[in-house]
Amino acid sequence: MAKAVFTTRVSPSYKDVPEHYYHFGRTYLRQAEAAVGDMVIYYEPRRTGLSNGKGQGRQAYFAIATVLRIRPDPELADHFYADVENYLDFDRPVPFRLGDTFLESALQREGGQTSKGAFGRSVRVLPEHEFAAICSAGYPATAQGEFTPIRAPEFGFAESDQTPYERPIVQTLISRPFREESFRRHVRAAYDNRCAVTGLRLINGGGRPEVQAAHIMPVASHGPDSVRNGLALSGTVHWLFDRGLISIADDLSLIAPVKLIPDALGGLVQHGRPLFTPRDKAALPHRSFIEHHRNHVFKG
Repeated sequence: MAKAVFTTRVSPSYKDVPEHYYHFGRTYLRQAEAAVGDMVIYYEPRRTGLSNGKGQGRQAYFAIATVLRIRPDPELADHFYADVENYLDFDRPVPFRLGDTFLESALQREGGQTSKGAFGRSVRVLPEHEFAAICSAGYPATAQGEFTPIRAPEFGFAESDQTPYERPIVQTLISRPFREESFRRHVRAAYDNRCAVTGLRLINGGGRPEVQAAHIMPVASHGPDSVRNGLALSGTVHWLFDRGLISIADDLSLIAPVKLIPDALGGLVQHGRPLFTPRDKAALPHRSFIEHHRNHVFKG
């Protein structure tokens, strides 16, 4: 097994849904197979397929996942899918270079220049200590006390010297308390602590937001801890959503049949009302998760 980097667009035209599977050509089969049973880090290139004003991606690492299996694409010869689980967004994107230090040493040529050839490879094997360094940078608020961050001067250590870091990092990244707290922060921040259905933004006396982070595709159905699988909802609306009394249309409007909604909530939960959505298009609910909720949770 080996850690790896998977390069993908946040809104890919190439058949990826990074939370569930990664699509790649035969060129990268050996590297992808080596990552089965281990963790990968997703990297967003300059071109994302999103219209974000500049037409450029972050050129940063943005999430992790565990590779379950490799399977052939039944519709496209010499192409494959890597099925994944344990997807989790970083707390902040991590640029591929911090000052003069490349977080992936393979991307740097002698003399300090970027290796365009290495960057052009969509799947890249990643040494354990570089995986640890990128994860530490991606979870700065929670790294202290959870796992030991590795600072830039240590990046040159031999891989064998870094192996003690690998186990506590992986155990932390797949633990439910860590993931639930991370998911809650990401969703609340994306929606500016505002309920996606009612538009209410309530903060208690201690400065704590009332809004909760709801999974669209439930965790029990292997729904990922991705902001694209999340909605910020007030407690009552969260209850309605989890029990399938309301759902979401493809145009991100509310589906709320009158027969399923208590009369007292009719003024707040209105069928056809557009959701209050994140400004960042990369954080919008993904259609595959919405469809799962409608098909498997919604009772309408």
